[in-house]
Amino acid sequence: VYDHCPFCVRVRLALGLKNIKFNVQFMANDDVKTPSSLVGKKIAPIFVLPADNLVMPESMDIIKKVDSDPRFGAVGTFKPATSRDDIKYWQKSVQTLLRTLQRPRYVATGLLPEFQQLDGRHAFIKNHQLPPFEKGPWKGNSDNPGGMPMDQKLQLYAEAMAKDPAPMIEELNAKLVVLSDILYSEHYCTEGGLSYDDIDLWARLRSITIIKGVVWPAKLRAYMDNLSALGDVPLYDAMAL
Repeated sequence: VYDHCPFCVRVRLALGLKNIKFNVQFMANDDVKTPSSLVGKKIAPIFVLPADNLVMPESMDIIKKVDSDPRFGAVGTFKPATSRDDIKYWQKSVQTLLRTLQRPRYVATGLLPEFQQLDGRHAFIKNHQLPPFEKGPWKGNSDNPGGMPMDQKLQLYAEAMAKDPAPMIEELNAKLVVLSDILYSEHYCTEGGLSYDDIDLWARLRSITIIKGVVWPAKLRAYMDNLSALGDVPLYDAMAL
């Protein structure tokens, strides 16, 4: 897994909520050999179950596998995902904002295991565009196969970290109030109980805690803290920038 990756966090949260003991192996972000040897490409998370000679990617597939197997405790811990279009709309509405704030902070902390070394940080910067740039011009496309020069990417990340984040954080704070209002409770986001809605939403929201100065509405903050404790997945508050 990668620590910052919300898809990886989905699995860690689900296994924690089911109180399943598991080993976590953090990969360096520039490590292509390890995931490729397991599933044929650079991807995370990857679930390895030696007893079944099983190696599988795809976070939701992993969770469904574990939650339907009585060897891992009661089955059906998580209710099916619902059509929460309001939450999907909210996530889309903050996508650009969060990419701008989160991505430079992931690599700037120097504390996340996948970014312990310079090559890992550079691999992330090379492959993850900052707004307003799109993936094609950043990484390379038919018009510009080489993509943006690495020196320019590094400069843009440095400028993003140096820029006063106050206006963006103010906008994010307002967005979090909107989300808190549509959150069902501090224990789960959708009426009826813990569901795949929570697995996805909480995993994405966790990354916001790496941004210093965010003001969380009380209900939403309680939701973050409750699932962090129950799922045994720490938040980033102590290393926020």
